Amino acid sequence: MKAVICTQYGSPDVLQIQEVSKPIPKDREILVKIVATAVNSGDVRVRSLDVKGFLKVLMRLVLGISKPRKPILGTVFSGVVETVGSNVSKFKVADKVFGMTGFKFGTHAEYIAVDQNSNVIEMPYNASFEEAAAIIFGGQTAIYFLDKARIAEKPNKKLLIIGATGSVGTAAIQIAKYYNVDITAVCSSEGQKLVNELGVKNVILYDKEDFTKQTEKFDIIFDAVGKSNRKQCEKLLNENGVYKSVSSVNASENIQQLQLLKELFEKGAFKAVIDKTFQMDEIIEAHRYVDTGRKKGNVALRISKCQEH
Repeated sequence: MKAVICTQYGSPDVLQIQEVSKPIPKDREILVKIVATAVNSGDVRVRSLDVKGFLKVLMRLVLGISKPRKPILGTVFSGVVETVGSNVSKFKVADKVFGMTGFKFGTHAEYIAVDQNSNVIEMPYNASFEEAAAIIFGGQTAIYFLDKARIAEKPNKKLLIIGATGSVGTAAIQIAKYYNVDITAVCSSEGQKLVNELGVKNVILYDKEDFTKQTEKFDIIFDAVGKSNRKQCEKLLNENGVYKSVSSVNASENIQQLQLLKELFEKGAFKAVIDKTFQMDEIIEAHRYVDTGRKKGNVALRISKCQEH
């Protein structure tokens, strides 16, 4: 099968499409023919090793010293079950599924074998493969951090989302709307239209004003891009206010988050925000685009030409 291999840490040019062995599913695994995946900020951070100081040493220890130990990057996928292991009971051949592999990576390839009890479920019935793949990374990350901020505990919370137009930010807006939260979004003038389309009226344009100079107070501040710190935002928090940033910890994903995303998508309460779609052989261009930091929502990567039904 074809797979995108990260040959070493560096610029997008370190990525190569190579022929590798097609995985053989174990007894409890399903073999998924991947139709779509995504290139997100986590993928480019791993490829470039774009972290500072001691974190760089730590990441090398975790991921691989001179190159990723798991050279096929990518953490999200949607596709079709091609074969099932002898002890698989949850899925059958031809099921359309979507899921996330986390630090196991491996989704920028034509096939992947995953355990039936891992973070994989049937796709939303009304989603395209690209849409299903696009909602996972931002959606699960947003759910994780907003859960940690106890967003569901009190009605009428006031939430400030910093970096509201990326994959995590656009997902956070939609998850917060589900909880009937009063949202203020921080984005650039270029992103204002998208934020308005997602139903947010209160917008602070960071290229026109300093959001930290606001007089309004918030119950939750969520930095969806990891560019701020708690000290900068302290005076914007209400008493007992909560500050969360994606830079503080890696979000852990679980099947309940995936199930919530599926349910919300199926009833029209969550939509996939896709900026651009690239083909597998355009992987270098896809990484270059995400590297610019200007993507709105998600960058989808089409792996195969499986027909949608």
